[in-house]
Order: sequence, then C-alpha cells, then structure tokens
Amino acid sequence: MDWIQLLSTKRFGQEDKYSSTAVDVRTQFQRDYDRLIFSSPFRRLQNKTQVFPLPGSIFVHNRLTHSLEVSSVGRSLGNLLAEKLIENKKVDPNTGIREIGSIVAAACLAHDLGNPPFGHSGEKALSHYFEKGEGAALKEKFNDKEWFDLTNFEGNANALRLLTHAFKGRRKGGFALTYSTIASIVKYPWDSTKIPDSKKPKYGFFHAEKADYIKIAKELEIPEINEGIYARFPLVYLVEAADDICYQIMDIEDAHKLNILSTDETKELLLNFYDRLKEKSTLDRINETCQQEVTDTNEQIAFIRASVIGKLVGECVNVFVNNYDAILSGRFKGSLIKEVGLTCKQAYKTCTKVAVQRIYRHRSVIEIELAGYKILGTLLEEFVSAVMDPESFYSKNLLSLIPGQYDISGETDYKKVMSVLDFVSGMTDVFALDLYRKIKGIELPEIK
Repeated sequence: MDWIQLLSTKRFGQEDKYSSTAVDVRTQFQRDYDRLIFSSPFRRLQNKTQVFPLPGSIFVHNRLTHSLEVSSVGRSLGNLLAEKLIENKKVDPNTGIREIGSIVAAACLAHDLGNPPFGHSGEKALSHYFEKGEGAALKEKFNDKEWFDLTNFEGNANALRLLTHAFKGRRKGGFALTYSTIASIVKYPWDSTKIPDSKKPKYGFFHAEKADYIKIAKELEIPEINEGIYARFPLVYLVEAADDICYQIMDIEDAHKLNILSTDETKELLLNFYDRLKEKSTLDRINETCQQEVTDTNEQIAFIRASVIGKLVGECVNVFVNNYDAILSGRFKGSLIKEVGLTCKQAYKTCTKVAVQRIYRHRSVIEIELAGYKILGTLLEEFVSAVMDPESFYSKNLLSLIPGQYDISGETDYKKVMSVLDFVSGMTDVFALDLYRKIKGIELPEIK
C-alpha cells in the first residue's frame, strides 16, 4: 500500500462534488471530525452504557466520553507516528502524512457509533433473537449471507452501515466522509461469511454494505489477501490501539471511583506499566508529584493514568514503525498493544485479568446486561413481527412509532429487517427502556 493512494479526500457518495487534491487534505479530514461530533448519532452516545450503568452520584464513562477520549489518544498516536515516519525517511512529508492524526481522531469518534444500547449484551440480544429466539422461524425468508448477518449482529459492521447508508430523506453517501476516514474504522475487512478465526467471530461489514467497502478498498488500493478478505487499512491499527488503551485503563479508573478497586490496588496496577529498575527515575518523579503536589486521591489516580497512557502511545507507535513494511503489505497480524514491550504487555494482561474478574462481572454490570438483554430482545421481537406482517391493527400502530428515515417497506425482507435493526440499535438505553415499558403496558405515556 502507498500513502499517496491511502490518504484520499474523496467523499463517499459525493465523489463528483469533491476532488482529491493536496491543498484540501487538512480541511477535508477536519471536516470529517466536525461532521461526526455535531451529528445526532454521536450525541446519542451520551446515553449508551460503556461498562457500568449510567451515572448516578458518581460519573463514570459512557459511550460518548469514551469515544472522545479514544479520539484524543488517537490523534496523539497519529501525530507521533507521522513525526517518526518523516524522521526515519519512510514517507515523503508531501504525501500529507502529517494529517493522519486528524484522520485517526475522526475515525475514533465513529468507532462505537454502531453499538446498540446496553453494552455488549445488546449485540448478543439482537443476534439471539434470530439464532435461537422467535426469529429463528424466519430463516427460510433469507439467503445464507443475509442470515449470517442477522444471527451474528456486529457493532463494527453497523458503524460502517451508519456512516455510509443513505437513510430516507438523507443525502447520498450517509455522512459523506472521506474514504480514508471510513476505511480507518473497518477493523475486520471481511463480511460475516468470511470470518477467518472462529474464536473471534468479528466482521467489518454487512452483506448490504459489501459493495460499498469494496469500492473504497479499490480506490485506496487496499489489497485482497484472500478471497473476500482484505488487508487492514494501516490507520486501523492506530484506531484499535487508542481504543485498547482507553478501554482498559479508563475502566480501572472507573472501578476505583466506584470503590470496586482500592487506591493501593489501582496505583499498583497502573505503576506496573513501568520497569522498577530501568524506569526508576520516572517512578520517583511520579511518586514525588503525588506526595507534594497532587494530594487528592482521585487526582493522583488520574495523574498516574495520564502518564501510563502517554507511555503506551509511545510504545504502540514504536511497534508500528518497527513493523512498518509488514503493515503496509498487509502481512502484520494482531494488534499493536499485543506487541508492546514486556513490562507493558504483562501490566496490560494483569489489568485485563482484573477487569474480567472484578469489573465486568460486578453485580451492577451484570444487572444492566441482563436488563438490556431482555429489553432489546423484546423490542426486536415486537418490531420484526410487525414489519413481517404489517397489515394487522397492532402492527400498523407499532410501525407508526418508527421514524420515517428507516425504510420499513423495503423491497426485500432483509432490507425491512435491517431497517428495524437500524432503529433498535440506534436507541439510547433510556429510550429503549421507556419504549419497552410502554409497549409491554408497564407504563402509560403521559398526556401533555
């Protein structure tokens, strides 16, 4: 792959209105960022669960704050990588390589847009309806490719759909983002029938958007390394690294705020990212700052966390530079975070282990996942049943609740059901709960 092709300002769906010129590079990628941050789907992330239930008296991360932080780290990764590549004479600065920070920052804003409400249990609930729930009876109405999409609902693929799909009343090309920004969010560049690793059943685009991704891949000259399986766009590794860094480290900080982890445990987990002997001076500086300047406990954790994120940014960029040829040729496997130095790698694994055992299995997290599973499963059952049999009195009333941008009268059953998935997956936790209560007769709407 070559950066001259990879850094394209051509806008999806608006190709005839924009030209890819060096003069426009900075402006076009920053416009991507602005389009995303001012959009309704991005604002809705503030009411979508990240890990812990949405805040009461203690503010923890939601999908919005997580995405903003990932974007900030992503920009740092991109800017530092650009400097390193120019410094090592691997890339001509005239290619526009200095703008990769802006591309990664925009892509990071969009990376979670396709996630349904209630965290990862939301994805499982949507898949379960078709795989083992009432929706299993509909299998004969879909071809194999369509059925794979429905029984393996994937938030990553849904993000690409949200960004590129022309919903009713919207302009062609969806968000009309640049090809480079769109390619940067596709972590798994294959469809649901081509998943290469059965232990990690992830994919990057639904059958409905396959042609769109292929169009982008051809324009950017991203190679097809096996039939239907493409190489990753190089900047995907930076978006993924930013997400990996924030997800793990910020969950540890949230757990401390909620008293799931003690202050001493949290400090130990974070300071483990430093080699006690080789980085003694850095550790001394951190301890001195905490003792003399930053005496508030939460601020101490925030200070140490910021230092760790800075360290991981540097290490991930070094991994990219050291594997530059393999990444550009599509031969690099895995993620940047898994190839960092031994000290950081072991510390990261420890944080992951603690998160799985103490955070993700915490009672409050389990309760919100169980509730979300039930709520989304019920909503999907109600609306899919209605869209498949739209003429009954109940169905007509129920379908009238779906906004006009979703084409529930599509030409095929697949398109109709995908429109229902668009509607349900785009809900916030609060809206989904409110609609569930009203549909089930648990709560009556207010008369205003």
